[in-house]
Amino acid sequence: MFLFLKRGGFLLLLTIFALQSRAQFMMDMIDTTKDVGKGLLSIYKRFDHIQISGYIQPQYQVADSAGIKSFSGGDFAPYSNNRFMIRRGRILFSYAHFDKESRPTVQFVLQIDGTERGVFIRDLWGRVYENKFQKFALAMGIFARPFGYEINLPSADRETPERGRMSQTLMKTERDLGAMGSFEDRKKGSSIKNLHFDIGMFNGPGLSGTTDYDSYKDLITQLFWKSSQIAHNIYLSGGISYYNGGIRQNSKYSYAMGTNGGVKTFVVDSSDKNVGRKSPRVYSGANVQIKFLHRWGATEIRGEYWQGQQTATEFTSETPGTIPVVGLSFAPYYLRKFNGAFVYFLQNIVNKKHQLVFKFDFYDPNTQVKGKEIGAPGSNTNFADIRYNTFGFGYIYYMHTNLKLMLWYDIVKNEATNTVLYQKDVKDNVLTCRLQFRF
Repeated sequence: MFLFLKRGGFLLLLTIFALQSRAQFMMDMIDTTKDVGKGLLSIYKRFDHIQISGYIQPQYQVADSAGIKSFSGGDFAPYSNNRFMIRRGRILFSYAHFDKESRPTVQFVLQIDGTERGVFIRDLWGRVYENKFQKFALAMGIFARPFGYEINLPSADRETPERGRMSQTLMKTERDLGAMGSFEDRKKGSSIKNLHFDIGMFNGPGLSGTTDYDSYKDLITQLFWKSSQIAHNIYLSGGISYYNGGIRQNSKYSYAMGTNGGVKTFVVDSSDKNVGRKSPRVYSGANVQIKFLHRWGATEIRGEYWQGQQTATEFTSETPGTIPVVGLSFAPYYLRKFNGAFVYFLQNIVNKKHQLVFKFDFYDPNTQVKGKEIGAPGSNTNFADIRYNTFGFGYIYYMHTNLKLMLWYDIVKNEATNTVLYQKDVKDNVLTCRLQFRF
């Protein structure tokens, strides 16, 4: 009985403490638990803080066809064109410590995602702050890669159901395991307070694999200017990103685009020297956001562009989560040049509770071949080289801070090719109806 009361008292105190902690300590580490544009400090307790928060996203979806491959929450089952699902069920535990001058010293975050598909860790990291100059910080653990804007826009705050096809392909699950240093002047009145810089080393495969399968590490860096006022009721932000990584070549066979008899195709390099070398993953990107405030809310335009080289396998441009094999042999790698972009237009109507959203994104996994050149006679290109354009639009109703309704429709267009099943546009549009509960 005493043990029960002791435990119950502890839980009651913890609950009261969590309820009293209404303000939120916001760190400027670029990760999917925080909004990029928010400030560093919202201090409500002098020394320590524990916070528990979370959200759940139940949804219903209808697709044009049964069994389609989809980037709107994953592929549909072979005989199903509609489904109920829990897209995300997140709970976040965070702890922060402050010194006597109310400066942050240490922060810890654990975020768990639970759905009908299982329970997974999404964030698990610690961060230490330097307070002599109030400019530097170091983080280690599992967190979002510091690349681009959309990757780091929180799922709970994002105005679309999912990130774009390119984000999901090249950086599946958005997060990786590594260490990152950050620069930001936290002193009051600093002339460069909006400037933020991250540089980090990461395993590379991300959370799509259970471990790092080679010795190569990926360098990721980003320079970002946080939202600042440039004119009356006009705010601007933007950044540039760079990713330099690669995958160990386990097979001597490596394919890159070339020509054979005038036909664009992958050409093999079968040198024994290929074994053990680094096959590149090199990306660069730029993004900009501009927001206009008005009496019924805001109008916002966002743009982001990526390009680079991607190492993957024959039938996908997705970053491998494990060492690719074919039968009992290592699979050969295929090197593709890619590009892609995301464009958002957001408009409040009537008031801030109602919002219309339009989005266009494209992903071209192989910019050196297009249309009927893909799958043409004499070419070994295939459906992994097809460009996709996605036009999405929707309506969001912010009922209150704890409840949000989203209605969204994705129109997905693939280029017509000579590849079987992709000689014309595949019927793979998806309607999403989602409620988000948040605490």
